[in-house]
Amino acid sequence: MAVPVHSKPERVYVNVVLSVDSTGFMKPSAIKWTDGRTFDIERIRDFRPASAAGNDINGDCYTVVIKGQDRYLFFEEANPHFSGRPGRWFVEVKA
Repeated sequence: MAVPVHSKPERVYVNVVLSVDSTGFMKPSAIKWTDGRTFDIERIRDFRPASAAGNDINGDCYTVVIKGQDRYLFFEEANPHFSGRPGRWFVEVKA
């Protein structure tokens, strides 16, 4: 019997519409794919360090609701040597 091979999810980097409050908390409100599609974030259900979500990145993981379904949106902090780029956003999709 063949053992199923679980492929690692692929990171898809996306544009994110967000607001930043006076404490520096980033609140994403929409995800824009490179093909032009935009998906509104209906709710932020959870926010935690990405490492707590089992990822090997330095950044944050947002559990967001899009079209009634939970999705994970990650903010990957940039290398501190590139001060003009605080980080970038991605979602994981099954390869």
